[in-house]
Amino acid sequence: MKTQSDRRQFIRNSSIAGCALLVSGKLLAFSFPQDEVPDPKKLNYCGYTCPKDCQFLEASMKNDSTLKKAAYDQWEIKDRYQVEFSADKIFCFGCKNEDKPAGVVMTNCTVRSCAIKKKFDSCIECKSLKNCDKDLWSRFPEFHKSVISMQESYFEGKS
Repeated sequence: MKTQSDRRQFIRNSSIAGCALLVSGKLLAFSFPQDEVPDPKKLNYCGYTCPKDCQFLEASMKNDSTLKKAAYDQWEIKDRYQVEFSADKIFCFGCKNEDKPAGVVMTNCTVRSCAIKKKFDSCIECKSLKNCDKDLWSRFPEFHKSVISMQESYFEGKS
């Protein structure tokens, strides 16, 4: 029998992917415990959960230009979004933080905008996920497979 996911356990199990999700296409192995039912409200729109030690989040919370520049370089923001570095414009407070503005990565995330448009807490709720061709999935096909697997657990747990 599947149980509701424990957020801490999920973060611990998924944090090996770290912030690599949005980096250069070198996503590490990502898997959701198959004996748990994921909760879309506790996931980011793409199905990921950012680790507590995310460098970009830390840089944004501290408003530290040096850390922001390091995250900007690591996430290849100039190449991906053609945005020059500016400490005032480069930040990330997480894709579901409604109290803070969305930074350049979040405003350009097609998975996030699609989930918001469809009024989903996470794309694991979307029946079109398996055939979705958003940029995130083409850059991280193994992550896409993991999210599809998570979706299967989600739908099985609802029945």
